[in-house]
Amino acid sequence: MSKMEQFAIANAGGHPVPHRVVIVGGGFGGLYAAKALGRSKQIEITLIDKRNFHLFQPLLYQVATGKLSPGDISSPLRSILSHYRNVKVLMDEAIDIVPEQHQVILKTGVLPYDTLVVATGVSHDYFGQNQWAEIAPGLKTVEDAIGIRRRIFRAFEVAEKETDPEKRRAWLTFVVVGAGPTGVELAGALGELAHYALKHDFRNIDTRETQILLLEGLDRVLPPYPPELSTAAAKSLENLGVTVHTQSFVTGITENTVTVRHGEQTETIQTQTVLWAAGVRASGMGKVLAERTGATLDRVGRVIVNPDLSVPGQPDIFVVGDLAHYKHQGDQPLPGLAPVAMQEGAYIAKLIRYRLQGRELPSFHYSDVGSLAVIGQNAAVVNLGWLKLSGFLAWLIWVFAHIYYLIEFDNKLVVMIQWAWNYFSRKGGSRLITQEENPLNHSELGGKLG
Repeated sequence: MSKMEQFAIANAGGHPVPHRVVIVGGGFGGLYAAKALGRSKQIEITLIDKRNFHLFQPLLYQVATGKLSPGDISSPLRSILSHYRNVKVLMDEAIDIVPEQHQVILKTGVLPYDTLVVATGVSHDYFGQNQWAEIAPGLKTVEDAIGIRRRIFRAFEVAEKETDPEKRRAWLTFVVVGAGPTGVELAGALGELAHYALKHDFRNIDTRETQILLLEGLDRVLPPYPPELSTAAAKSLENLGVTVHTQSFVTGITENTVTVRHGEQTETIQTQTVLWAAGVRASGMGKVLAERTGATLDRVGRVIVNPDLSVPGQPDIFVVGDLAHYKHQGDQPLPGLAPVAMQEGAYIAKLIRYRLQGRELPSFHYSDVGSLAVIGQNAAVVNLGWLKLSGFLAWLIWVFAHIYYLIEFDNKLVVMIQWAWNYFSRKGGSRLITQEENPLNHSELGGKLG
């Protein structure tokens, strides 16, 4: 007899036993599940996350390029869930599970569960070249964004003082690896930064001479999008001074070079700033689930789930968000997008409530709300399936969609007004170099000041 059946029997007899739901991960999937269950009196929810805040990850690239501050796109989990008295938030890390005993092993202890929801997402994948991680950071966390911001603005500061033309050119060359949505948005934001926001701020360099190279292994940017939108995105990137190289594969990265293979030719690019947006790898909880439950993982470590998002053979363990490989709708698994995680989180909450009532719920079905990518001000692409847009109208849709979701999660209208002002003015107020690891010194500047 399952835990839910025991609950239903106990409840029918007038002695309800609270059903314990443990959610691991405070991203979109985990948070939506917690909110949807938050007013169910017969359920106790515990949300576990390594950090004490929810991050609006789609705008993380704007933190990396100085348009926004980290606090603009983050909200404390306790604040978001404070009105749900049956929800408890723990700042901790899940490191293991014991399915036979219905336990989650935390760094600081053991937590029992009746239903477990795992929503720990994905991280960067360097395709076996993990030594590149320090040289070419990816963009998944606030810490990543702050580190990238430091690298970007430090590059301009060093270039301002560098008197050797070749070294200055290397500091003003930025390489973005991967032309999916993150890479395209990051490259476009760099183009706006160099050609608009910074063009009057320096005296010894012209930031409009900055080289921004976007490298993609496939034959076009934004491969998941329709070809016509990929073409529109590439044109918008070119208008911002971004040079796109498709069918180009990175074969080596050092502290000041990137080696790229274009067909039969190999090129070495002198650069001091390489940013990684080329691949993802599932979080460690995917491997834990495979080892403890026998779950099957795909090639990037995501858990292949049942039609109801449960782990095969484990009806009380669910996986949602980017960690879930859902192959039961269409020819391809569902993409790692925020709307997918949101709908999966809401579905799991409804499924849990239905099970407690002895009712059944059909398999999960994702209602495609489309996909969006912004290249720069007045330039974006939107794919709604039945409607494909690019340019200013697409950009407006992108703006209002992000404002809507940010307000829903953060409820900070003042911050949204500030964000909108910074975005429209193209100036941004968060171009700070913080936690400098290698302060500027004469040795790295050639011993001279320009």
